[in-house]
Amino acid sequence: MKAYRLESFGDIDALRLHEEPDPRPQRGEVLVRIRAVALNYRDLAIVRGRYPRKAVPGLIPVSDAAGEIVAVGEQVTAFKVGDRVVGAFHPRWFGGEMPATIQADSYGAESDGWLCELKAVSQEAVVALPDSLTYEEGCTLPCAGLTAWTALAGPTPVRAGHTVLVQGSGGVSIFALQLARALGATVIATTSADSKAERLRALGATHIVNYRQDADWGRRVRALTGGRGVDRVVEVGGPGTIAQSLKAVAVGGEIASIGFLSTENPGIDFFQLKLSGASFRNITVGDRSGLLELIRAAVGVGLKPVIDRTFAFEDARGALSYLESGQHLGKVVVSGPR
Repeated sequence: MKAYRLESFGDIDALRLHEEPDPRPQRGEVLVRIRAVALNYRDLAIVRGRYPRKAVPGLIPVSDAAGEIVAVGEQVTAFKVGDRVVGAFHPRWFGGEMPATIQADSYGAESDGWLCELKAVSQEAVVALPDSLTYEEGCTLPCAGLTAWTALAGPTPVRAGHTVLVQGSGGVSIFALQLARALGATVIATTSADSKAERLRALGATHIVNYRQDADWGRRVRALTGGRGVDRVVEVGGPGTIAQSLKAVAVGGEIASIGFLSTENPGIDFFQLKLSGASFRNITVGDRSGLLELIRAAVGVGLKPVIDRTFAFEDARGALSYLESGQHLGKVVVSGPR
């Protein structure tokens, strides 16, 4: 089979294509022919050597994929040959508390990922892909889609009448915009490009704030809510945006911390955090049960993932470079080998 491996960190050119033996499914496993994979900022951070957690060189990268089952091992009862599936981001987190193996199971960081032709995984590590979604659409759900769903759910789920702030136009933010609108919430979106503003409005954002034109955009967001602040911040920027998020969030609201788009860390003002009156919830994508909930919700409301561009398998390095450029709105996808 064809498989990419990241031979070292720091350079996209270190991603090299190899020919390897086809895997065989063992007891309880299914063999998936990969039809499409979705890239996340996490994948780029690993390639560039900026991932804040352990990452092992030489692995197959990428955490998100959709494909077709082409063989099954003994005692597989959940799926059959021909079934369409998507992989779960956390292959052994089925529900409840995170398992102790959460890091060791991490696709592309400590275990082989999905940027390849065939992959054998446990039958519990995949879920069914509905017929209403293409492989390209389905592969965007395991990380970005589920992360957005988890950020909007939780102890205090977003509901009609709430206001949600999304940052930028990457995969998680666009999913959060779409899902929040489906739930009846008002969405405020930030962007650095006026060219993306109309597309964000078309997807349902009520207000757009250009954070390059207004460095104090958190106060601008609060003003757009009549001074109350937003009920939920889907915080994807990390150290570079948290101070403004604290200005934007309502007393009693929540900041759902997703990831980081900058490694610069100016620190958090403790008193600003305390006086905000908001809660801070760390998001680690979500579990298998959450992925099933997301898929049911997406099918129920007719949600279609926003795909900016699809690259050929042979141009996976080009796809990573495009993701790094920040030109995209929504997801960047790589098709499976032909």
